[in-house]
This record gives sequence, structure tokens and C-alpha cells, in this order.
Amino acid sequence: MNDGQTNGPSAFYYPFHLCARESLERFLARYETVHFRDYMALQLTPTSGTTAYPDRMGDIHVELREQGRIIEGHNVSGPLGPEIDRRVDRDLKDIQWREIFHFALRNDQRFQRGLAEHGTNLHPWLSERWIQWRATLADIRQMSCLKLEPERAVALEYGLMLVKTSVSLWYTIQLCQKHGTEAVTDSPRHAQLLRRVMARDQISLPTFLLRLDPS
Repeated sequence: MNDGQTNGPSAFYYPFHLCARESLERFLARYETVHFRDYMALQLTPTSGTTAYPDRMGDIHVELREQGRIIEGHNVSGPLGPEIDRRVDRDLKDIQWREIFHFALRNDQRFQRGLAEHGTNLHPWLSERWIQWRATLADIRQMSCLKLEPERAVALEYGLMLVKTSVSLWYTIQLCQKHGTEAVTDSPRHAQLLRRVMARDQISLPTFLLRLDPS
């Protein structure tokens, strides 16, 4: 991972569609422009999926958007294509990826906030047994269409957290490759997950992790 001081012309922020003001200021000190995805609402089946609030960084930082320092409009919502399906399944089967994900879910509050609403009780998903839970994207799709008993509903929520995380990273790779940008984040655990994917699948992509002061 490139943590040096060489300026890059353009960056793509991941894994979320919004970032903190402090992070944005530091990214813009390093890059000429920073790209942001739109909110991610995934359609897993014709009748099921995930939701997200349709706000944008440019709503908060209008001047930066008008100056061209913030680039928006990268759509990551809707149904997944066959290639993303295959890539998500690779992550779900990758025990090292799953271990990184689960450690982050258990120990990283920022990681937790990206997956669950404020005040959500994460206790049902903190057991180590979830690392060994075997599920494919097809399994999670099927579960999302059914009225589930409580235990299966808990499994579905864990599966959706896995899928959202994986899809966000794969869209990051696709968009960075398409636009020739560096992948940048202020989330160490998402950076670790992206590094794992890149090493496993032999993907070359310039990346940068902004290390924030502990708070």
C-alpha cells in the first residue's frame, strides 16, 4: 500500500458514499480530485435487496463540487451482474477474507457503523462460529425472499453484511480501473480487506490509507 507523500492526480474514496470533513480535507491536500460513489442500494432479487439514504458529498460541499474537486454520479445501485456475483462468492469462500471481516465486525466501531444502524445490538453476530458459516450469494438471495424463523433471520443479516462489504470493494476496484484513480480510504479494516482481495486475485491497483489520529 502506498503510504508515501507522492501526489496523485485523482482518487476514488471507498467503501462508503460519504466521508468525514477531516478526511476529505486531507484527501484534497493530496489529490486534485476525489471521486465518490452514489449511495448503494442493492437489488438481490426482483423483490428483495438493501436500502440506503440518497445523499451525496456535494450536498454538503457544494463549492467543492462546483470547482470540480469532488466528482460524483458513480452508480453502484441495482442488480448485480454475473461477474460481481462470481467475485462475491470468492470472498464468501475465502477464510482469510472472512476472518478479517469478522475481526472488524467484532472490534472496529467504525466498521460496525457502516453495516448496522445506530443502536443495533450486534451480539447475535459476534460469535466466532460465523467465520465457519458457509453460504453462497445464491443462498443469501434465497433467504432474502423467505419469511424466516428468528435464527435464520439472524443468519440472513450476517450474510447481507458480508455481501454489502464485498460488493462495495469490488465496485471500488471496477471504478478505479475504469477512471484511472487511486483507491483511498480512512478505514483500516476495509483497506485490509481490499489488500486481501488484490493479493488473492492478483489485481494491481494503487491504494492509499489515510491514518487518522485515535479518538
